[in-house]
Amino acid sequence: MPFSTKTGPRIHYEVQGQGPAMVLIHANPFDRRLWLFQAARYSAFYTVINVDLRAYGHSDKVETPFTLQDLKDDVRGVMACEGIAKAIFMGVSVGSGVSMLMGLDHPEMTQAVVLVGGSSDGPRDVESIVAKVRQERLGEDIMGLMRSYTAPSFADGRTGGWLLRQFIDRAQDQSAAAIAQVFRARASWDMTDRLASLSVPTLVVNGEFDLSLERGRRTAAMVPGARHALLPGTGHACVIEDPEGFDAAVVPFLRDLGLWRGP
Repeated sequence: MPFSTKTGPRIHYEVQGQGPAMVLIHANPFDRRLWLFQAARYSAFYTVINVDLRAYGHSDKVETPFTLQDLKDDVRGVMACEGIAKAIFMGVSVGSGVSMLMGLDHPEMTQAVVLVGGSSDGPRDVESIVAKVRQERLGEDIMGLMRSYTAPSFADGRTGGWLLRQFIDRAQDQSAAAIAQVFRARASWDMTDRLASLSVPTLVVNGEFDLSLERGRRTAAMVPGARHALLPGTGHACVIEDPEGFDAAVVPFLRDLGLWRGP
């Protein structure tokens, strides 16, 4: 089980496949398993690095304040451990913020970014979100957040309900205080004024029911040459809701850039 300690906390990640690097960064309140379909799909053609953000999965549960910059540096530390100089970055929600910041701060390391549920700024009502995450009811509260990030029918379906329940299987080992810090880190970092300088190829993906849809469209409109894709019938966590639809948006984007390694 690999870990990076380049930035202090132990950051867990998984490596699958061989080839050019692709880094996957999950959303609150999920963990690396949010990308389970994509890790399986793309590891046939790429070296897929799937990261547990601090506070999630097997990574340390950091309860003191940190920033989006710290989360980005955690990812860079993972890349250093694996000897990766550049990669395609795909992130959901806070993961899209990390991916966007990679493209802005380190374009030489960034071949392309796929920003899922992506917008240049974070939630405006972060403390009301944080108030919904309580240690004594953590599993229940995480499930409530996940349901709000998916389409109305997803969590009630047999497959969708089963998938979401996997993320609360170790709720007793998680920390509400650490999860709150991830939300605050994203909320405090606004990159809107820098969008015009984002020079790496960019795809923004939103689900039809994603509360970030309008901000995602605005973000794509402000990034030179960026594309926007809408996945019908899905929400903020569309990568797990409709992996085939996500694939249909990502593969042509990468193919047009000469970055697609599949058939």
